[in-house]
Order: sequence, then C-alpha cells, then structure tokens
Amino acid sequence: MKGYEGNKTLLPLISEASLCNGRRPLLIEVLENLPPGPKGIVVHHFAEQVKEAAASHGAEFIFQPETNGTGGALLAATSFLQSVVHDKTIITMGDVPLIRSATYDKLVGQLSKNDLAVLAFNPDDKAQYGLLEFDGDRVKQIVEWKYWRSYPADRQGALRFCNAGVYAAKRSVLLEYMAQLAGKPHHVQKKWGDRQVTVEEFFLTDLIELMSMDGRRVGMVIADVAEVTGVDTPEALKYVQHQYAMMNRL
Repeated sequence: MKGYEGNKTLLPLISEASLCNGRRPLLIEVLENLPPGPKGIVVHHFAEQVKEAAASHGAEFIFQPETNGTGGALLAATSFLQSVVHDKTIITMGDVPLIRSATYDKLVGQLSKNDLAVLAFNPDDKAQYGLLEFDGDRVKQIVEWKYWRSYPADRQGALRFCNAGVYAAKRSVLLEYMAQLAGKPHHVQKKWGDRQVTVEEFFLTDLIELMSMDGRRVGMVIADVAEVTGVDTPEALKYVQHQYAMMNRL
C-alpha cells in the first residue's frame, strides 16, 4: 500500500494510535468469514509477520518464491490443493476484509451448476476494472481495461459487471486447468524505483477464458461495492475501517 512498508493484510480494521495502528488485522477478518475447512495462506512480503499474526487460525502457510501475479500465487499453492480432500475451493485475497460469510456461501453454492464462479460487482464508475463478458448466462472471459477501453460504445455498454478478484472453483477442475495456467505467462512492464523492468506474471483471470473455451460453465455472484473494497491506499483503508465500524456498531 502506498506509504506503508509492511504487509497490508496486517493493517487494522479498528484504528487506535493512527490509521495504520490498531486491532483486528484485515487478514484475520477474512479468515474468520470463510466457510469451515482447510485454509492455505500464500505469503511472501513480511512472511514471518503474517505467520505470527495468523498462527492460531490453523492455516497452512505457502511461500511464493517470487511475486509473479495472482495466478503465480495460486500455482504456488498447488501442493496444498492436491493434499486436501474437499472439492470446493475459494480463492480470495487478504486485503478485502468486508466480504460476508453469506457471500462466500453463495459463491460456493454456484458450484452446484458451474465449475467456477466469479464474485462481481456493479459500480457507478467502471474505472479501470476488469469486466465480465458473457456468452448467454455463462461468463466467457474477463476483459482488462487496456482492451475494453477501445471497444465500441455498444460493446462497452454491455459490460456491466466488474471482477472482484475472488472465485470459487471445483478443486479437481481447478487443478486440471492450473497446469494450463502455468504455460501462459504474461510479460508485464513495471516501474521499480527509477527503472522500467519487464516481469513475468500469471493471471488468475486466464482460468475463466481457458475453461470457457472448453465449454466449462463459469457463473457469477454479485456483491455490494462496499463489500469487495480492497485496501490499496490510505483512503481505502479509512473507508473499510468506517464500514467495519458501522457493521459492528463500534
């Protein structure tokens, strides 16, 4: 997060001395809102602090050797996914703490008729979010801003729902397509300090397109905009802290 050197999943939902100091780390709220079952936490940045904060929650910690995208984080968890017996899997993020238990349940419920389900939202401003494109009632792909911004107005208008970056999937199907995901690296330009570098990343969103091309069913659950707010800036942190206080009457 801009202006914060630590792992943002450890930022507080209840601020005390300052915005970035307080109680109830974002990650703990995420863990406690998830359905029962084995949990794996992919770690890299400030990994030891994350392990210490979540030590009492019975999760397995999975080290991601390099920060190579959300898909790279999932690929790092391959052995964990192979080791569990549950066939319904949730993929979520440690900096989106307001997703309710009921929403996760709805997402998992979509797996009764789909192989994968996407959590989506419908904001007033699409900004630069990835947008869901449909084939009938099935999600066909997630189109990133750099592509959909050049679409004609009528096609842009049909793209109503934004990707929240949270998914549920049948574990057996997920493992099958992770092998394909590993063969689809993207080369991304990023600024590190004063240098412009090219890094290799893997995108979770590629799973949707790969499955759709094979005729697999991909569904959707719609969440409130506030519920899927991620903490990327101090302003977003302040917002989720306020929302959390309102939800819990603090």
